[in-house]
Amino acid sequence: MADHGHAADAPQMDYPEHERTYVGFVHFAEVGTLACLAIVAALAVGGTKHAWGTAIIGTLLTLVGTGVGIAAPSIGWRATFVPFALMLLALLLY
Repeated sequence: MADHGHAADAPQMDYPEHERTYVGFVHFAEVGTLACLAIVAALAVGGTKHAWGTAIIGTLLTLVGTGVGIAAPSIGWRATFVPFALMLLALLLY
């Protein structure tokens, strides 16, 4: 049979690293979810209101906001919320 070693041979868990990874994953999930919603809102503006220029601008702003939100954890999802709110406003006003 294979020798799997003993429990005493296993290294201890690195809990601070696990916690840092979890926080990073949650941060990425928040920003990514809001980015998807913003792009769907931009597609709704283009598809229902036939304002494809506004939809393209909204998509580009979403991409920039997503990059800023991922790069700066202190800003986080707020950077992507701006184009999302603008696309919802455009959806209501057009």
